[in-house]
Amino acid sequence: MKHPLTNNYKLLLYYVLFWGLISAINIILQVLWYNVPLTYSLLDTGTNYVLYPLLGSSIWYSIRYNSLEEVTIGRLLLFHFIAASILCAIWVYISSVIYSPFISAEDNILKNDLPFKIFLGYLMYMIYLVFFYAVNYYQSLKEKIKKEVEYKTLLREAELQALKSQINPHFLFNSLNSISSLTVSNPEKAQEMVINLSTFMRYSLMHNEKEMVPFSRELENIKLYLSIEKVRFGKKLNAEFEIDSHCLEAEIPNMILQPLFENAIKYGVYETTEQVTINTSCVCEGNLLKITIVNDYDAETLKRKGEGIGLRNIRQRMQIIYNQPDLIKITDHKTKFEVQLIIPQKQAVS
Repeated sequence: MKHPLTNNYKLLLYYVLFWGLISAINIILQVLWYNVPLTYSLLDTGTNYVLYPLLGSSIWYSIRYNSLEEVTIGRLLLFHFIAASILCAIWVYISSVIYSPFISAEDNILKNDLPFKIFLGYLMYMIYLVFFYAVNYYQSLKEKIKKEVEYKTLLREAELQALKSQINPHFLFNSLNSISSLTVSNPEKAQEMVINLSTFMRYSLMHNEKEMVPFSRELENIKLYLSIEKVRFGKKLNAEFEIDSHCLEAEIPNMILQPLFENAIKYGVYETTEQVTINTSCVCEGNLLKITIVNDYDAETLKRKGEGIGLRNIRQRMQIIYNQPDLIKITDHKTKFEVQLIIPQKQAVS
């Protein structure tokens, strides 16, 4: 940790102004009130309020490397007593050197003031000690808070990365499995699926876990995803969109919708022989973007037990990003499954 007076120019300015003001007040009082000769007043002020502040700034290092938490009280008191004695001796010696050209030996002013000067030296050391301990505590607290924020940010990014990493391998496995089957039965469809899959994965890898993207771009990616799945399921999969045009510029976390559609296909399309419609609607209400996805499912062939990985994944991502627990709402209508995603915006979408 750097010295606060050299690292913070604003604090250094206040430090200089404070001792400059004290010096000016001392000279005025001594000369005008107590009729002290100007020469003596300047010497007294210079050694007490200019020289000592210069020497006293070194006290920072004595407390910087002798933390209250690291050493015992007895050892700390002994250390500072020795440090204060050394500093006082240096201060008194330099003061005598400064005094000697201006004060005759007969005046002996410094000698008469020596007890008071030593007492003042120890007193000012204590004041500096309290000041620098306070500054050290404040700086340590700031560094601790900064490190905690950095740690939480890294932890948050790691959690988001872990959540997002659960999506791509699962989807990729299903897609590659479908491509493998299509290479024999329908090579042209397999080629189309490879191209679409490549485009889709490129979009996924372009963005980090916490990046926000326009809803219109995410929607294009979802339609690409559905076109890939359409190759697998054909007419069984039917997708309909009812999107308010005002919502297209709203921002949402990237890849936040794909698990919802994957969930709808897994539990709706995959589990039936009938056509399943996935209806996606979106409206803007103030500073909230509300996306609703409804899909048919066969209640006789599917018994839902809690949330799947995809829904839990989204719930956790939304909690991490927005720190709100109720941004995803799930409703089971027995023959239709509805998921509503509520995404806060920085300002109202118009």
